Amino acid sequence: MNTRHQKKKSRPAPVSKGLHPRNLHNQGYDFPALAASYPALASHVKPNPYGDLSIDFSNPLAVRTLNAALLNRHYNIASWDIPDGALCPPIPGRADYIHYIADLVGSENLDIKLLDIGTGANGIYPLLACRIYGWQCVGSDINTQSIANVKAIIASNPDLEGRFTLRAQNDKNHIFEGIIQPGECFDVSVCNPPFHTSQDEALKSTQRKVTNLARNRGEAKTKTKASNLNFGGQGAELWCKGGELLFLKKMVRESQVYSSQCRWFTSLVSKSDNVRPLKKLMLKVGAVDVREIEMKQGNKVARVLAWTFVE
Repeated sequence: MNTRHQKKKSRPAPVSKGLHPRNLHNQGYDFPALAASYPALASHVKPNPYGDLSIDFSNPLAVRTLNAALLNRHYNIASWDIPDGALCPPIPGRADYIHYIADLVGSENLDIKLLDIGTGANGIYPLLACRIYGWQCVGSDINTQSIANVKAIIASNPDLEGRFTLRAQNDKNHIFEGIIQPGECFDVSVCNPPFHTSQDEALKSTQRKVTNLARNRGEAKTKTKASNLNFGGQGAELWCKGGELLFLKKMVRESQVYSSQCRWFTSLVSKSDNVRPLKKLMLKVGAVDVREIEMKQGNKVARVLAWTFVE
């Protein structure tokens, strides 16, 4: 029997390089510790082709269970789950956004009120903002089933009640209208916008991700059904008419109306070609400060645009 591999110690699988200095996931995932603290993960943890412990990132249940384990162990969030097919967010990258937003508004400031546009069924940004920085958060969404799911997560974490509240957007033609109430003020808004122009485009993009995962594991290319995509995402979570650019142009124009009720408006921008026209529009509608924040995650560079009308 070859015992050389049996004696090999596992090490945390690297997730990203260059995450924010305060990000708890800078050293990757400690799968043994995660499985020990969240036993449901144990059956998904196996050596990868390189001999390191990992999970099958093309398996939606494995990815959801990893997220639940991470949120439970590192952020004391119990009973996190999402419906089948809902967008399953990568926790390290989502935490990065919150940390960079904290730099923008002042990480030492505990009296921050955050608005999450399109919180989805996962509610990830307010959950992390509440736990990491103790902020007050409002999550909005056009999908009532998504809101119901986040309400269930909050109910399982009673200390979040009153700190994380939810509002339904009843008009698909508006983003802030109907959500920001008269006389109400926020310090910052965040958003992970739908970035595809159609459901077909979204499915093709996700299929490419699944194919790349299979290629990295040395597997044959397979056709994946929409219901089995680990990245998930339904309807407004992934696509809208006009895609990311049209959605964010609408957001920028509408932000002008609420310029005195939110100090900083921010959003992820997935397509670099959209940055220049969005910055141009921000200045056109009267923004006095526009910032592009880069977030490095492994070989991937994500970007956040932030703009304000307040001197």
